Amino acid sequence: MRWWKVLGLAGFVGVAATGVVIARAERRRRAYTPEEIRTRLRERIAETPAAD
Repeated sequence: MRWWKVLGLAGFVGVAATGVVIARAERRRRAYTPEEIRTRLRERIAETPAAD
């Protein structure tokens, strides 16, 4: 196998792996309902120290 074929195959695998990672993150992000997001944001705000 020539080096350019190996390089092309490695590039293709890299693009495919990146697509999988992005798709998984997007599915995880969209799994929350708007009410769950509001609840989580309110919890995070309550945890932060108040500014003086």
